Amino acid sequence: MSNQELPRISIRGLCKRFGDKIILDGADLDIMPGKSTTVIGMSGTGKSVLIKCVLGLIKPDSGEILIDGENWLALPEHEQLQRMQRVGMLFQGGALFDSLSVWENVAFSLLRHGTNKAEARQRAIEVLEWVGLHEIEDKMPAELSGGMAKRVGLARTICHKPDIVFFDEPTTGLDPIMSDVINKLIVRLHKDSGTTILSITHDMKSAAMISDRIALLCNGHIHRQIPADELDSDEDPMLRQFIEGRAEGPINCSNWGRQIEEAIQR
Repeated sequence: MSNQELPRISIRGLCKRFGDKIILDGADLDIMPGKSTTVIGMSGTGKSVLIKCVLGLIKPDSGEILIDGENWLALPEHEQLQRMQRVGMLFQGGALFDSLSVWENVAFSLLRHGTNKAEARQRAIEVLEWVGLHEIEDKMPAELSGGMAKRVGLARTICHKPDIVFFDEPTTGLDPIMSDVINKLIVRLHKDSGTTILSITHDMKSAAMISDRIALLCNGHIHRQIPADELDSDEDPMLRQFIEGRAEGPINCSNWGRQIEEAIQR
């Protein structure tokens, strides 16, 4: 198999448990270079755990996470950190540093890796303008609205030109108009730069808009993967139950999310 045919991200047999609660139970997922995949599923089914395992924020109990065919879990920590420079992550809450100005937040990765302040500031301003924010580089995060903060977070995510980007609930807490703005920026990023994207979301409109493929995570593994344009026609019972928001169906909804959240906190 040539490098061009290798998945950019390949998750194999990923398992994670907290105490006696199994969160991931042999999850498999492939994402080809330049493609955008969104993982959907009920709250507490392990979507965030999956993405945090890929990012190295949580250590899985077993399995492999291969990036361009290289198992990152087998690398020494310093090599993992080096390779993470290829990655961008937009966290659900934005996660801006309150004590840093907007431009310093956006350019954080550049400054951390030795880019001089003048160049880092100029790059930050360029990316802020790309997300539709002008002349706010010297403001502090406390001065921003929720939508502005999310766009600043997106600017920081892409400032160092990563070739892999992760989105954790990118439209959570936003009004419908600002959600559409964020979705369109993600689509633009994908089309303009060919970035490989892995997202998790509850927002089915967002998932359909930003994705090439949709993957349903259920019972600790990827139950089904389909092209995003087949969401309305696919007849899988579990997928239909989730998309249609029905409590009754093959997915057992009783206390699942609460039990997993409690297990993680322990």
